[in-house]
Amino acid sequence: MKSILYFIRKEFIQIRRDPRMLNLLLIAPVVQLLLFGSAANLDVDKVRTIVFDKDKSITSRNFIREFTATGYFDIYKYTDNYNEVTKSIDDGAIILALIIPYDFEKKVNRRETTKVQAIFDGSDGNTASISAGYVQGIVSKYSADVIIEFLNSNGFEGNTIPSVNAKTRVWYNPTLESRNFMVPGIVGLILTLITLILTSLAVVKEREIGTMEQLIVTPLKPYQMIIGKLVPFMILGFIAVILVLIGMRYIFDIAVRGSIPFLFFSAFLYILSTLGLGIFVSTISKTQQQAMMISIFAVMMPMIYLSGFAFPIENMPVVIQYISYFIPLKYFITIIRGVILKGTGFAELWTNALVLLGMGITILLLSSLRFKKRLE
Repeated sequence: MKSILYFIRKEFIQIRRDPRMLNLLLIAPVVQLLLFGSAANLDVDKVRTIVFDKDKSITSRNFIREFTATGYFDIYKYTDNYNEVTKSIDDGAIILALIIPYDFEKKVNRRETTKVQAIFDGSDGNTASISAGYVQGIVSKYSADVIIEFLNSNGFEGNTIPSVNAKTRVWYNPTLESRNFMVPGIVGLILTLITLILTSLAVVKEREIGTMEQLIVTPLKPYQMIIGKLVPFMILGFIAVILVLIGMRYIFDIAVRGSIPFLFFSAFLYILSTLGLGIFVSTISKTQQQAMMISIFAVMMPMIYLSGFAFPIENMPVVIQYISYFIPLKYFITIIRGVILKGTGFAELWTNALVLLGMGITILLLSSLRFKKRLE
């Protein structure tokens, strides 16, 4: 036991002597939290709009006012030229072009159906889809108001249009901010960064500078070396999680609603997988550059893409969905968001924790055996 403790102490001293690694461990979690929390925002708060009002009537101006009153539509420009509408869309200056026909007021006063053209820049499908929903809601409300006004003006005062209204309630994220969905997943990214990449780099670095051969000839057993290499990064991973949780609470006002002990227990289970993958990468890499490239492009990036961190797994092709079942980060992300946003705990998420445990033990065991074989 003393040998392992001395080895762990040696690892911490080595980390402390490497300013680049120390900065990565302490600064990277905060930087990623700020970047993702501030930039990773899929909400559509402002829809830049160009208006081509051919009618130029009081009714058309009132119709445009319905858009600006919502606060979502920012009138970028009014124009009298259709070519300018096309140019604004091509340049990416606007998201929506609203075109009102010449006889808009006349047809509305006659209670005839009139068509208004709404052209969206569909380059960003998410933004265009949300903006189209805003437009549809405004047009529907305006049409209902016109019909009610017609009924009242013809002696049917007090009558309403039969309709079905859905009383919606939003749980867990009442403001529907995408930030609240994205930020908790940063815990998984930070753990992956520290325990996967840095573990592989640390082992390969020993081999590059020639100290691995010196460690091999010491009385240390292979399992002691493996434990001594893994424990420091496991501790640093937990420190990074604490930093991210504090930042979430005091920077973005996202508090942990569920069990914090279960969250850290789940983090431990996930770390087993990433440490194992880090060891595996170190066994197939000859240089730190190779270890970095393999860790990022062959392991970390697929895990991020297929874990549901940013893209819903349900929208992926069926084959990809089946592949995602072998991604440890998928289960950890589910646990993180459940604990932080929903306040759920072991009773609801035990199956994900069990899968993480099985994956972690399997990956760590196989990687350790391969590492041990390389040492021998």
